[in-house]
Amino acid sequence: MSFDGLWPYLYIAIAGWLATDLWRWAGVLVGNRIDERSEILNWVRAVATALVAAVIAKMIFFPTGTLETSPLWLRLGAVIFGALCFFFGGRFRQILGIAAAIGFLAVGLALLGA
Repeated sequence: MSFDGLWPYLYIAIAGWLATDLWRWAGVLVGNRIDERSEILNWVRAVATALVAAVIAKMIFFPTGTLETSPLWLRLGAVIFGALCFFFGGRFRQILGIAAAIGFLAVGLALLGA
């Protein structure tokens, strides 16, 4: 058994673990001292929400792969349908909203033959 071809993968795994684990531990140590209603935490939540919104907007307006072949109205319709299911979904609204949007998009792509 030779490890010659495994060194790059081992390096990536160790470097990735070290880079992310350090920040996880720092978050655990500092996170216990942060007040949930503090301005800094509100700012962090706002930035995280803005990043998610930007990724979703990029996927809708500048798609790649299979989404690139789908019409804009179908992508927008999937987001609107998923949002409606999220808002009226009850207890499992996150899962329902995501599943509904994916299902809407999948059915739309199947009907269009994409």
